Amino acid sequence: MTFTPTKTLADKVRADFPILHQEVNGKPLVYLDNAATSQKPLLVLNTLRDYYEQYNANVHRGAHTLSAKATDAYEAARDKVAKFINAASRQEIIYTRNASEAINLVAYSWGMNNLQAGDEIILSVMEHHSNIVPWQLVAQKTGAVLKFVELTPEGSFDLSQFQQLISDKTKLVSTCHVSNTLGCINPVGEITNIAHRYGAKVLIDACQSVPHMPVDVQEINCDWLVASGHKMCAPTGIGFLYGKLELLESMPPFFGGGEMIADVYLDHSTYAELPHKFEAGTPAIAEAIALGAAIDYLSNIGMERIHAYEAELTAYLFQKLQEVPQIQVYGPKPNAQGEGRAALAAFTAADVHPNDLSTLLDQEGVAIRSGHHCTQPLHRYLDLPGTARVSLSFYNTREEIDIFIKALKETLEFFAGFME
Repeated sequence: MTFTPTKTLADKVRADFPILHQEVNGKPLVYLDNAATSQKPLLVLNTLRDYYEQYNANVHRGAHTLSAKATDAYEAARDKVAKFINAASRQEIIYTRNASEAINLVAYSWGMNNLQAGDEIILSVMEHHSNIVPWQLVAQKTGAVLKFVELTPEGSFDLSQFQQLISDKTKLVSTCHVSNTLGCINPVGEITNIAHRYGAKVLIDACQSVPHMPVDVQEINCDWLVASGHKMCAPTGIGFLYGKLELLESMPPFFGGGEMIADVYLDHSTYAELPHKFEAGTPAIAEAIALGAAIDYLSNIGMERIHAYEAELTAYLFQKLQEVPQIQVYGPKPNAQGEGRAALAAFTAADVHPNDLSTLLDQEGVAIRSGHHCTQPLHRYLDLPGTARVSLSFYNTREEIDIFIKALKETLEFFAGFME
């Protein structure tokens, strides 16, 4: 009897991703930059094409067949988003261009109208720039004060320090669910419970969690949550904001224009019901419909299954990284099963600049990220000019990790010889 190894999840899905089947610099592409953006399956690509070929029309504004079909598909995708994160109502899902726009929406609609001098906003040093800069702008305009949670020695969110920072002056806590640099998985449910005891609102940046693990907004009990479609197998230019219904109802519009109105007069306007109050102008119709297709794709696989497979990859990645003594990886270590952190590793390698490392790995067909990963404050906190980052998704394989490790070793050997 011939033994046939059990196919991994990646073996079963890789044919769905055309971009993965190409050569870069004469070598098979090994795409390990998934924390920056994910690749798109055929279902998503075909959904985009079908919209433009078969029912391209504006939504909500026409009685003709194409407009009705586009509207139905656009709103069906909203239902899929709501179900995917277990929102209590479809009205709690607002389409945005990306997570950055979603955070800005909250910052300007809620923050500018609810924060005043002396109020405190708690962030963490690991936040993406999109979860720092909007709050800096709001703080400058309102007189609110920013405070930052630092890291534990293991490189995780310091919950003890957070409990010392928070007070009755705290009006908002905004933090990432998963760090795009450290890979740590923050205890967002516990953070939310603590914040709510002080009457503070909570916003969760879920860009690095929603594509990789089950996320339940009702279980977390956060007030807002944001994510970007392009990191979860959907197109660029589409993301979403989740907000508790009563909170969104209390917030004024962020953008004004068509679609978000009930009636417009020369001297005043009234606004549409949720979710349309926050969706001014012609939206990213094709991208929203394709986001729904991406959610269908992920849901058909199962987020528990995706998380379990990526944990296996994480365990293997960290096992192989131990073979490269010149590097230092930042953030907490996974356990033997790969649990306890996300499927990514940001690292430095001796005296080799991350950009040089990334450039030479690209010559071997290996795509990784280098730089500050939009976390400059974190890199300053760690006293680092930048890091290299390898980040995995469910379509990656152990063989690709082997190719990366081999190329990394050879690259470091090259630099070692060059510096002698």
